[in-house]
Amino acid sequence: MQNVEKISLVGAGLVGSLMAIYLAKRGYKVDIYERREDMRKGGAEGGRSINLALSNRGLLPLEEVGLGEAAKKMVIPMRGRMMHDNKGYLTFQPYGRLGQAINSISRGGLNELLMNEAEKLGVNIHFNHSCLGINFDKNLLFFDVNGKRIEKNADVIIGSDGAFSVVRRLMQRTDRFNYSQYYIEHGYKELSIPPAANNGFKIEKNALHIWPRGNYMLIALPNLDGSFTCTLFFPFNGQPSFDTLQTRSDVEEFFKKVFPDAYELMPTLTDDFQTNPTSSLVTVKCHPWVKKRTLIIGDASHAIVPFYGQGMNSGFEDCRILNALLDQHHDDWDVVLKKFNDSRKPDADAISDLALQNFIEMRDLVADKEFLLRKKIEAKLHDLYPEQWIPLYSMVTFNENIRYSEAMEIGKRQKEIMDEVMKTPNIEKKWEKLDFKSIAEKLKV
Repeated sequence: MQNVEKISLVGAGLVGSLMAIYLAKRGYKVDIYERREDMRKGGAEGGRSINLALSNRGLLPLEEVGLGEAAKKMVIPMRGRMMHDNKGYLTFQPYGRLGQAINSISRGGLNELLMNEAEKLGVNIHFNHSCLGINFDKNLLFFDVNGKRIEKNADVIIGSDGAFSVVRRLMQRTDRFNYSQYYIEHGYKELSIPPAANNGFKIEKNALHIWPRGNYMLIALPNLDGSFTCTLFFPFNGQPSFDTLQTRSDVEEFFKKVFPDAYELMPTLTDDFQTNPTSSLVTVKCHPWVKKRTLIIGDASHAIVPFYGQGMNSGFEDCRILNALLDQHHDDWDVVLKKFNDSRKPDADAISDLALQNFIEMRDLVADKEFLLRKKIEAKLHDLYPEQWIPLYSMVTFNENIRYSEAMEIGKRQKEIMDEVMKTPNIEKKWEKLDFKSIAEKLKV
């Protein structure tokens, strides 16, 4: 495989387009095959998240391919969580140290930026190509194009076709391929807060807004036009659930009671609720990610729930790490595919598990007094000993040099230490006088 020249990707989404840019810059002939029409002409596909959270792990690959500045012009920094309680009272929880933020960015806008750049570099994007099959031994791809079956060959095939990947499904039919999927009991529905009359923002612009309500929650991310994209994460069944909110009056009564301040900002609530699809949330794990000369990356290999804001970021990190391995091993794909498969899997599993855990934190704990005090103590530890004690969220979101699997292990140790700290009698009154140095040093043991 030293003479790899032609690479085909299946899927022109965010990860596929970024991977194509990396590969084109390395001098490969790159083709992307996409089952949908060109989204730049037909608009974004309905039901998918309209905006996403871009953090350091996702921004670094964009900077590596020369798109960092262009992406930064498309973002709104969110410096923390703005919590809305049942009465509309607000509490702001910073994400990290001063100046640290995650960034709200348009999925469609970013995808368009990446596709345009890929085409400038000579990548051919073939739309309306539905993948039908792969001959893994001969490295052949088979597509349906307007009812006609065609065949394409490549030296390497990369499946970047999302959580319901056809490439992965074809791998599943081969021997010794492990696969699992897990749907949580919650689904999601996109809603919206329009801009103010002067195209300003009706609520704080530089925050991710959360209305935590125990078993469910509403969140809102800002858009450049002054609007907010809201997402209701809600059970499919039970009381209350998507099953129980059937009529316009059901929706209005529920939001007036449970999210009163949000309801006042959402004039199109009932139309949005009835028109926009209810989508499911799935976690996918599989292994191996490589079959002969075919590789799967991004959601195709490790789809995760969105509660750590790391789905896109982890997919972009896949691209960066694969490119770094090509540098390190002088484009020896035999070596690179094996090393990527073996090294990246533990990190994908870690962020997958962390994302599920963070759902509980976001919907249940962010309004809990003990949890908030724990976060205050951890923030103080980080301020005093920034190199020794880095909170788990900061490791995942702001420190791209720490692997997801490392962050999870350090986070487990921090939790054990903090569980003991929180047993201190009258901790709520004494916390500022704790021996922070000895707490931080326990991480070394």
